[in-house]
Amino acid sequence: MSKSLEEVNQSVQTQNKSSIFRKILAFFGPAYLVSVGYMDPGNWATDIAGGSQFGYALLWVLLMSNLMALLLQSLSARLGIVTQRDLAQASRETYSKPINYILYFLAEIAIAACDLAEVLGMAIGINLLFDIPLIEGVLITVLDTFLLLFLINKGIRKMEAFIIVLVAIIGFSFIFEMIFAKPELHKVIYGLIPSMPNSAALYIAIGIIGATVMPHNLYLHSSLVQTRKFDRTPAGIKQALKYNLIDSTIALNMAFFVNAAILILAAATFYRNGMFEVAEIQDAHQFLEPLLGNKWAPILFAVALIAAGQSSTITGTLAGQIVMEGYLNLRIQPWVRRIITRLIAIVPAVVVILIYGESVTGKLLILSQVILSLQLGFAIIPLIHFVSDKTKMNGFHISKTTQIAAWIIALIIVSLNAKLVFDEIDGWLDTAENPIIIWLTVVPLAFSFLGLLLYIVFKPFITKAKHNIQNHSPHNLKLQFSKSGNYSKKNIAISVDFSSADERAINNAFELGGMDAEYTLIHVVETVGALMYGQNVDDHETTIDEKLLLEYKEMLSQKGFKMETELGFGEPNKIIPEIINSGNFDILVMGTHGHTGLKDLIFGTTVDKLRHKISIPLLIVK
Repeated sequence: MSKSLEEVNQSVQTQNKSSIFRKILAFFGPAYLVSVGYMDPGNWATDIAGGSQFGYALLWVLLMSNLMALLLQSLSARLGIVTQRDLAQASRETYSKPINYILYFLAEIAIAACDLAEVLGMAIGINLLFDIPLIEGVLITVLDTFLLLFLINKGIRKMEAFIIVLVAIIGFSFIFEMIFAKPELHKVIYGLIPSMPNSAALYIAIGIIGATVMPHNLYLHSSLVQTRKFDRTPAGIKQALKYNLIDSTIALNMAFFVNAAILILAAATFYRNGMFEVAEIQDAHQFLEPLLGNKWAPILFAVALIAAGQSSTITGTLAGQIVMEGYLNLRIQPWVRRIITRLIAIVPAVVVILIYGESVTGKLLILSQVILSLQLGFAIIPLIHFVSDKTKMNGFHISKTTQIAAWIIALIIVSLNAKLVFDEIDGWLDTAENPIIIWLTVVPLAFSFLGLLLYIVFKPFITKAKHNIQNHSPHNLKLQFSKSGNYSKKNIAISVDFSSADERAINNAFELGGMDAEYTLIHVVETVGALMYGQNVDDHETTIDEKLLLEYKEMLSQKGFKMETELGFGEPNKIIPEIINSGNFDILVMGTHGHTGLKDLIFGTTVDKLRHKISIPLLIVK
């Protein structure tokens, strides 16, 4: 299985820092990328709706959601740091293919809902600040893809710095908004006491939870923490866990401040003036200047909205890449992955605006957050199982107290969602002209998802998870080969990459050399760590590749073939020629995946770059 966000995996050095302060700073960053998801435009819509309808009464929901988020994000970071697996990869190694496909589909729906909110929010901000039509603002967000590609090519630290600047813009904007709004502090404090005014408040509260504790952030955080290279000893892992917890605490508390500021602004501005139905971001922007008497209030509001949308779209796209690669083990070029992920968000946004117009964007933003909340259980429950597993976590599993707290959070979220679904279906049945359609479609679907939820809750308690180190060779090393033919080559090199192409390459090599030839299996580790540190790299991917290469050698040696191995590090089109030209080989045999043209552009090709650099014949096996 490939590394999570392979192009930046272990690319930030945290070792050999001159002071403890510099070492802590080296770990800071991933949680800030995660935190922008907690202050995205979807949060704005739910916070504005909650503040305008119920004043300060739902502030406690924000605080509770923030505490939930802090615990869950720390569990996500723990999973990535200890196992070097993101949540999607861990799920793929634990559940069956059908279950993984369903979980992947649900994760994509959640990311699409999240991206819809982010794209709409940024487009609204552009519309408010520059008077550009909303539909054109949505299309402008396509440029995020190229910005992300530029930033990630500059390194993860540059991307983190960019996001932190955007977060700072949001934070400073709302500091001034609070000064303008002059909220009633005693009511703010009372708002931290749990209360639920009515059923409409429950809908908004669930939307706030969905907007705050976001499923895609759990996938994202478990991957981003792997960008740090640190000592893999127990002491080094323990230190990484501590510094990432500090990082998460600071970043998520900043996100809580922004969310609370938005809700307080809505309460102090709209609720105070009897404007209980302000749920649209555009309306909020329009009423700020006359209500607060300050022309800067709406400008800062729009600037902060653009910053929130921009930062959130970048991290949402990264989460889409992580989910796709993790669940499907689909390795395609990064720019293709990011365009696909961005289109998943752009297309629904354009369709919705074209069909329903710009007036429903606020309701869509809240609905998107409720969809996120409904998907949360399918991300949280596997995460809790994984970090509680003593074997998977190599002794860094969470304590019983933390397990109980995590399960209580999961129970709260799932229970609120169950009540929401029940109330919605009950309402549809009461108002539907033909309720039998709902009984035959919606009700069975709801029970199917309930069954899936119960399955992922109880399966790990009944059966053991698959072993953490999986063989990512699709044929499980059970190669079929022939021993007949006319043999002329005596020293044959075979390039292997642990894919289905290996079997064809090895078969053809045996037909060339038979039992008398000497064979050398060549594999190149392509991780970012390998590119940077060469043979000194020490990561999970290298460990697996070494293990598989030795299994190839042992299995084929037992069949009577004379086998040697060569493990290279870096780019195959550079390393393989170095190995070949420095050895005494008669021919190089290499399998291909059989794709040409457009697929070469998408998947990349080693053969064309390599064949001009070697001094011996090359046999390409399709």
